[in-house]
Amino acid sequence: MVTEYVKTLVELTNGQYEKYHFESEDDVNLSQQIKNYWEYLGLSFPGTAVPWSAVFISYCVKSAGAISQEFLFAPSHSQFVHFAIKNAENNTGVFKGFDITAVQPELGDIIQNNRGGNKYDFAYAKKHDAYPSHSAIVVEKGTDLNGHYVMTIGGNESDSIRKKKVRLNNEMKIVQRPNSPYISVIKDLK
Repeated sequence: MVTEYVKTLVELTNGQYEKYHFESEDDVNLSQQIKNYWEYLGLSFPGTAVPWSAVFISYCVKSAGAISQEFLFAPSHSQFVHFAIKNAENNTGVFKGFDITAVQPELGDIIQNNRGGNKYDFAYAKKHDAYPSHSAIVVEKGTDLNGHYVMTIGGNESDSIRKKKVRLNNEMKIVQRPNSPYISVIKDLK
């Protein structure tokens, strides 16, 4: 069952995509919105040259109604993923981090992957909260001619807000990829 929070998160994230996906981070409208993302989280805006993808995720999750006791709003994906993994380990909280092989991604979940040629895995993410990565919010689940998928929206993807398909296997779990491999899924149980 999709909760009211998840519906709000998906709607809000889709709204950010619809409004800004044709713009680049250096365009006035998106640049101002990126500044809003940082400031909404109580952070100083360092400019668009600083990666803002985790701030985008944190902004969407917070704007949809999550609070700081539930989600670690942070400028780094690894920080909020580590927090969510601890929630799963301790069976606490409403955002819980799991290995991609352990769960099926659903609407409102957050999928984390490597970037910059790194190959960190879930075991690494479980022990560390500072490493380069990326994540995006699941906004759609479906099937096309190539099989099952979830559609994600992420910030700072090609300097804008973009959608991507993540392929699922017949068990509806993420198909690992060789480049920028997936690390974890944060289940959204709010």
